[in-house]
Amino acid sequence: MESSPLRALSRRSILPSRSTFAICLALALAGMSAAAADSGMAHMSGHMYMTAPRPVQAGDQQKADAIAADAKTAMGPYKDYHKALADGFEIFLPNIPQPIYHFTKLENGRAAWSHFDPLKPTSLLYKKTPDGGYQLVGAMYTARVDATEDEINQRIPLSIATWHQHVNFCKAPEDRKREYFGPNAKFGLLGSIHTKEACDAEGGEFHPHIFGWMVHVYPYETDPKKVWAVDDDDNHVSMGHSAMPGMKMN
Repeated sequence: MESSPLRALSRRSILPSRSTFAICLALALAGMSAAAADSGMAHMSGHMYMTAPRPVQAGDQQKADAIAADAKTAMGPYKDYHKALADGFEIFLPNIPQPIYHFTKLENGRAAWSHFDPLKPTSLLYKKTPDGGYQLVGAMYTARVDATEDEINQRIPLSIATWHQHVNFCKAPEDRKREYFGPNAKFGLLGSIHTKEACDAEGGEFHPHIFGWMVHVYPYETDPKKVWAVDDDDNHVSMGHSAMPGMKMN
């Protein structure tokens, strides 16, 4: 029998046509931060692609600063997370402990496939507070999965921000879902399988990409390096360039 978090995700999946896949993916995503802190980083490196930094061009910093300012404006009404919920942002995996919680508005994510509006982020980023509430810390923008790096550079310069994609996802056979997790995980974003050949050999279903391009911004930060950090935890981790909701997969 599914636990209550799984039942909740089944009902409100961001990928409703593939609810089982979404459940496994979501749980894998929720475990990625823990894996990074432990020995899972080696496996994660095969499931993330991050853009390499480009040389700074004239106007790049000013453009990025303007987008961060727009992000802060867009976030302003949602310091009270109840307002975000009322306006259609949905908490991704509210019952699974995470360093950062994504409150996602699918309408904004779909619009981002074709148009970039810094006043309409796909997700708002919150940290859980000791009293059970949420503290607003950032926003996430997205782009369609097949956008070129030149295209996303036009949205937010790659000299300033690091965009990322989740890649090489091997969906486990129905009777092997437990192998998404643990130190010997084979499937999903924590698994040791990174290629279609290895996935096929294990009877899995391979997806070169899941979701789309993503980038985080933390406009309340005062250190410029932290404003466009890849992730925001206690150490403001930025992993750099490696092979690692525009909610689309292929």
